Amino acid sequence: MTTAFDPRCPRRRFRRLPTALAAWAALVSALGLPAMPATPAGPSESDPDASGRVRFDRDDAAGRLRVLVDGNEALVYQYGADCDLVHYWPVRSPSGKSMTVRHPTPYPHHRSFWFADKVQLDGGRDVNFYGALYSCQDRKNPKPPFRDHVRHVEFLPVEEEPGEAVVTSKLVWEMDGDKPVLDELRRMCVVALGDGEYFLDLTFTVTASHGDVTFTSDAVHYAWPYVRMDLAFSVEQGGTITNSEGGINQAGTHGKEAKWIDYSNTVEGQTEGLAVFCHPDGDPSPKWLTRDYGCFGPRRPDAQSGKRFTLAQGESLQQRVGVLVHRGDVKTGKVSERYAAYRAGRL
Repeated sequence: MTTAFDPRCPRRRFRRLPTALAAWAALVSALGLPAMPATPAGPSESDPDASGRVRFDRDDAAGRLRVLVDGNEALVYQYGADCDLVHYWPVRSPSGKSMTVRHPTPYPHHRSFWFADKVQLDGGRDVNFYGALYSCQDRKNPKPPFRDHVRHVEFLPVEEEPGEAVVTSKLVWEMDGDKPVLDELRRMCVVALGDGEYFLDLTFTVTASHGDVTFTSDAVHYAWPYVRMDLAFSVEQGGTITNSEGGINQAGTHGKEAKWIDYSNTVEGQTEGLAVFCHPDGDPSPKWLTRDYGCFGPRRPDAQSGKRFTLAQGESLQQRVGVLVHRGDVKTGKVSERYAAYRAGRL
């Protein structure tokens, strides 16, 4: 059941043009982006000699990888030993606000921006990695160790090009403490867009290396991946969910097919948003989960959405998405135009 996705970062657009500056100029002209500054906004304190616009600040002791765009924190990959589930938090807006939330009430298992599922290994028990937080000894007071968890194993060497960088990590989904269920390879290409905006091209690849794995997630609760917006950005606080087909908010987007979904709001006088794009090599118009209180994410194709299916040992399954963090709302942030650029391989 291996998909036809290419797990490599597809972003080699600069090599198709005479120079990186020519490519950037074309993108600026097509999308109305601000011109690329001559120098980054400022280096990070932990990496004062950084010359690239995208840098990674790794702290293995704390289990955090900070992603810096033009010297400012964009998002943080959380992989500490006390984590039940590897995730990204915070995911920051162009002005530096945390757009996402983890451990919210009443759903403390939500992890800001994460990727998980509910599966069975070789016909065994259901292992709910979405709810790994509750696999501890005291569900009312969840603390490590977690019986079931998604664990970071190692980083692969970083790849860098002008204005972008790629980080790839190996993970393992484990049950009953240390019994491997799935291996995962997660590749993230980070692109600096200027003025605090950035783009992520993410490929999640899970492989049934340890036996047949049956996916048992229902049709109601899962997304692949899942984003939980901070309440300040939610529809309940005046925000707007918009999909590629013109649907608005949960009533017009939940369970509907779409190529992308944007979640935007004006917070403290600044309008900003986060959009998730589906890559055309996969299901270009999947159905989506959306919630006015802040959750959203794409489903898998209908044949694998809310229906049991099995990866035979050795088979892989991939999901690839783009994430645009932008200024303005869905219109002024040029979300549709930027999706077209992503689809054409220019973003």
